[in-house]
Amino acid sequence: MSGLLHFSEHTLQEAALVFMAIIYFLRIRWYLSFPPAKERQPATGQGDTNPKKGSRYSLANIVMPWAMESTRTKPLMYAQFVVFHIGVAASISLSFIIPYSPGLLDSGGFTALLQLLTGAAFIVGVMRIIRRVSNIHIRAISSPDDYFSLALLTVWFAFAFLAAPNDISGGEGILLTYFILTAFFLAYVPFSKISHYLYYPFTRFYLGKHFGRRGVYPVRRKPAVESR
Repeated sequence: MSGLLHFSEHTLQEAALVFMAIIYFLRIRWYLSFPPAKERQPATGQGDTNPKKGSRYSLANIVMPWAMESTRTKPLMYAQFVVFHIGVAASISLSFIIPYSPGLLDSGGFTALLQLLTGAAFIVGVMRIIRRVSNIHIRAISSPDDYFSLALLTVWFAFAFLAAPNDISGGEGILLTYFILTAFFLAYVPFSKISHYLYYPFTRFYLGKHFGRRGVYPVRRKPAVESR
């Protein structure tokens, strides 16, 4: 292993992680500096729910595709969402496995699993790029960051797929590119729309708390019967 590859696998990744953690800490502190809005409407509903139930339901919404019409009526889109984000988790995990637990990649089955996940995420990424470019409605609301972030992730998946075997017999170019992309990804994420996941727990908690108080969350599967 060359000194450059060792630097890319260790020092560069560690510096990028520390940088991301600092930015995230500052952003969360800034976010929490704002006092939560006070409810201005009396509690409504049938009395069978409350803010705590609403918050729990809202936070779990991401794993309940049947709870939202957008995912209930378009299961393929939800499947793409799951594959894409599992690919992100697999690609990030690989950046820790290669430098710190390379022995795990001696297992052909484990390496094949990582390649399956990152390869599938790459395919979904290509599909999303095509959809964003070809769909007039999505294109109208897309920003340059949307295109760049999606392209960055898709290319990153491709190099994670190629880097999974952790083989430098043919040269270090693939591993170097993968780790440099990973470091750039970690440093860029806090300033891009990819960081939406940072605010997910907060937004879903307050949204669920509000609609739980109003008797909307959890959503009923059947219309409520009005009492007479």
